[in-house]
Amino acid sequence: MRILAFSDLHMARKKAAAIVEASAEAELVIGAGDFCNMRQGLAEAMEMLSGISAPLVLVPGNAESAEELSDAARDGVHVLHGQAVEVDGLSVFGLGYGVPMTPFGSWSCDLSEAEAAELLDRCQRADVLITHSPPKGTGDVTSQGVSVGSTAVRDAIERLQPKLSVCGHIHDSWGARGRIGVTQVANLGPTVNWFEVFA
Repeated sequence: MRILAFSDLHMARKKAAAIVEASAEAELVIGAGDFCNMRQGLAEAMEMLSGISAPLVLVPGNAESAEELSDAARDGVHVLHGQAVEVDGLSVFGLGYGVPMTPFGSWSCDLSEAEAAELLDRCQRADVLITHSPPKGTGDVTSQGVSVGSTAVRDAIERLQPKLSVCGHIHDSWGARGRIGVTQVANLGPTVNWFEVFA
């Protein structure tokens, strides 16, 4: 399956237009969170992506709650936060929010490592794992050189060994790629990222 994936759109209109244009060639489109800014503008952000006709799977970032994203997403869009969906035989599991807790304050939607682990434990198999936050040690380094990824996400990848794990959240690591076991891990950013995954 030809997958287009992106994260951290943050209402960037030109980047959204490029993603929508590229999505005509996609069999699945994945958005790994942070479509708006600080819980504001989510409906507008979803409108920017309304031209995507391929199956669309989204997880909430720390800039929007799962409920807000579900309410704003158009009919037929799959919003995952501790849930799975199957798309043309491909098993996809998603977990949103900032993990571990961020320092950004009350607007940020965050989970502790224990809360994230509890939700990830619901998943027994996945071809593709979508998280907003990166796994500890891969695609998670800030501009200060600090690794701020999630141990719960890393543990889930090690346990499940999905073919692909995509994330965002840490802007300084956009474009970073790595492997955890057999799993390809990618911190996406608000650009067109292509992957081929087969069930």
